[in-house]
Amino acid sequence: MNWTASVTIAWVLFATQGAFAIDFGKMVGAGADAVKSVSMSDQDVKAVASAAKTEYDKLNEVASPKDKYGVRLARITKGMKVDKSLDLDIKVYLVKDVNAFAMADGTVRVFAGLMNVMTDDEIRYVIGHEIGHVSLGHSKKALQTAYATSAARKGAAASGNQAAGALSESALGDLAEKLVHSQFSQSQELDADMFALKFMTANSYDPKAAVSALRKLQTMFGNDKSVFSSHPAPGERAKALEKAL
Repeated sequence: MNWTASVTIAWVLFATQGAFAIDFGKMVGAGADAVKSVSMSDQDVKAVASAAKTEYDKLNEVASPKDKYGVRLARITKGMKVDKSLDLDIKVYLVKDVNAFAMADGTVRVFAGLMNVMTDDEIRYVIGHEIGHVSLGHSKKALQTAYATSAARKGAAASGNQAAGALSESALGDLAEKLVHSQFSQSQELDADMFALKFMTANSYDPKAAVSALRKLQTMFGNDKSVFSSHPAPGERAKALEKAL
């Protein structure tokens, strides 16, 4: 099953079935949980991200190591240098979407649709950009927000290492969906792009591939909307990277 193609995320804290369906007791508990999520430790965040990844991997077909996409990704990422504190788990989803995402536990998922249109170094730039969101703490904040929303909807009262266990499989799938479509600010996106440039240089990849990748997205999707719905226009990001180069 593929949840990545056409899902609309409603960023609301509570939802009811009818005008008088509100359970105020659950609301209080869920609200308290939302507050706790803000103070989740890095270890807690990684545990929740890992659980969400497991559920999302069940919902999308993952390329095997022998699949052409799996073989190519392994070649592209062989010897890739990243922060030693980040334990990367990079795989391909066999879906047509032009997308990629990373989670706070080191999960990186590249979509087959993206690999179909990008060169090796352009894919490396995308990976570096997504890793940047993790290393710069953006993914942690996004997960905290998404977890607070999912926990509140389910009335799950948990914190610390129990956070992941408090959510059902469906809630974890919903949480992963939110993380895939995480909304980052323009400054966060630009910071992740600059991180990606350093990442490309450190790995002796062609940093100009960052610009060509964004120009390619601009040609495909226009300059008023990125393939990642919340990201700034790819043309503007490409200009910023050209100046940096």
